[in-house]
Amino acid sequence: MSAHIDAAGEVLLERKGCAGVITMNRPKHLNALTLSMIRQIYPQLKKWEQDPETFLIIIKGSGGKAFCAGGDIKAISEAKKAKQNLSQDFFREEYILNNAIASCQKPYVALIDGITMGGGVGVSVHGRFRVATERSLFAMPETGIGLFPDVGGGYFLPRLQGKLGYFLALTGFRLKGRDMHTAGIATHFVDSEKLHMLEEDLLSLKSPSEENIADVLEAYHAESMMDRGKSFILEEHMDKINRCFSANTVEQIIENLRQDGSPFAIEQLKVINRMSPTSLKITLRQLMEGSSKTLQEVLTMEYRLTQACMGGHDFHEGVRAVLIDKDQSPKWKPADLKEVTDEDLNRYFKSLGSNDLKF
Repeated sequence: MSAHIDAAGEVLLERKGCAGVITMNRPKHLNALTLSMIRQIYPQLKKWEQDPETFLIIIKGSGGKAFCAGGDIKAISEAKKAKQNLSQDFFREEYILNNAIASCQKPYVALIDGITMGGGVGVSVHGRFRVATERSLFAMPETGIGLFPDVGGGYFLPRLQGKLGYFLALTGFRLKGRDMHTAGIATHFVDSEKLHMLEEDLLSLKSPSEENIADVLEAYHAESMMDRGKSFILEEHMDKINRCFSANTVEQIIENLRQDGSPFAIEQLKVINRMSPTSLKITLRQLMEGSSKTLQEVLTMEYRLTQACMGGHDFHEGVRAVLIDKDQSPKWKPADLKEVTDEDLNRYFKSLGSNDLKF
């Protein structure tokens, strides 16, 4: 009984004013997304989408530290080792939810205050409105745990300015606060202390249109002076990023960084050299292919990739090194980029047939 109550409390689903409000409620776990949360959010989202009295949907995290720090990948790795099917169900249902958010007929407002990574990006970035604050921190650090930037990363990352998305995907670089707005990950920036007022103003709207909702968000965004004059953290490096990360192979990106030789390039080389070689190659191909696919095609591709990664070595080793033993020194297999062949890569990208996603 208590386990059921705990699971039910992991996400709060409430009708308030004109809106449906989703609160991810695992603050001690930085609101990491579980399968039970996904299974509660998805049907409710679909109900609100059809409800004539619900005019918008708001999603937020509890606890003030994180919006959602990702999927509960530790549980996924442990289940896979115990020969359970969690990894199939989790990724399938997570991606179906990501797609439902992207295609939602009601304005969807994500209040991305605090840490927003992996699965947290998936339940925010595909929505119509994404509000960052000075406490927001965005990253897709999956190449460091033997995975790749999923949840539709293959769709939204290559569509950011220049080669910014490729850089963020391969290095796991963190963007904070207003930089998330400049990069195009957030649509608005609001001071965190005003977030509660913003939410109240949205909830008190009477039968709002999407334009009414946009007007409220725009007013708060315009009012925020915090970090307004500050240049984008990567602004002075964008030429380098565009030049170095435009290569078609990871080896050539590394060579470009070496030839550049600037302190920034050398720092990125160090970072990339710590990542899973297999993940780096999967990620670059994922983004290159995803740049011309629809979101549904990308999510289908990513679902195949997750299932292939679950059967491999690096994901479980990455989770061990980063989340379980926390020694931060994963032993990748293979340990060298040269040993990850095109044949290996093709195996990751091949169709699962009947086991594919159905939207």
